[in-house]
Amino acid sequence: MAGEKDSKVAEIKLLPEKDFQLRPEVFGQEPNVGTLHEVVRAEQAARRQGTASTKNRGEVRGGGAKPWRQKGTGRARAGSNRMPHWTGGGVVFGPTPRSYDFKVNRKVRRKALKMALSARAREGGLKVVESLAMEEPRTAAAAAALAELEVEYPLLVMVDESDTNAELSFRNLPGVDVISAGSPAVSMILRARTLLLSRQALERLNGIGD
Repeated sequence: MAGEKDSKVAEIKLLPEKDFQLRPEVFGQEPNVGTLHEVVRAEQAARRQGTASTKNRGEVRGGGAKPWRQKGTGRARAGSNRMPHWTGGGVVFGPTPRSYDFKVNRKVRRKALKMALSARAREGGLKVVESLAMEEPRTAAAAAALAELEVEYPLLVMVDESDTNAELSFRNLPGVDVISAGSPAVSMILRARTLLLSRQALERLNGIGD
C-alpha cells in the first residue's frame, strides 16, 4: 500500500517551458521599489492583531480615596494613588485596541503583484507542474514530491481553491508556505526563492493582465 501511495507522487512533474505561457503583461514587469514597499507594508499591517491594551487612570482599579489630606502634612498634594506617576497607576497615552489597516488602491496592489511574479520568473524561481491535486492529504507524499522537483527554499506553493488535499499536505513542511491562487500575497511571493504552481493556477495568474 505504501508503494501505491508513493506512486501518486510521481504525477507531480515539472512542465517544460515550451508547454506553458508566461504573459509579458504579468510576468514581464520591471520592479518599482516604492510600489512593492507600499503593498508589502499594507499586507503586514493587516496581519497585526492590534490587541495591545493598557488602562488609564480612570480604568485602573482603586484610587477612590484621597491618599492624605490636602494641607498640613508637608507632602505634595495628591488626589489619587492611581495617578500615572504612582506605582500601580494608570498609563498615559498607552496602546489601545486598534486596526492597523490602511488603504492601497486596487490598481497599485495588482501592479505590485505583477512585479513580484516577474521577479520570480526573471530569477528562474518559477516552477510549473501539470497538477498539484492529491487523492488524500499526506505530508510524506508532498515531501517526496519536492525532493524529486529539487526546489530551493523558502518555497511558496500556490494552489487552486479546489486543491484542498494539496494545501493540507504541503503546509506542514518546514520552509514551505501555501497560498491560494485566488488571493496571492505580494510579501509571500517576494520572500520565497521558488514559486511552485499548477497549470490551472498559472492560467489564473495570466488572467491578471486582462
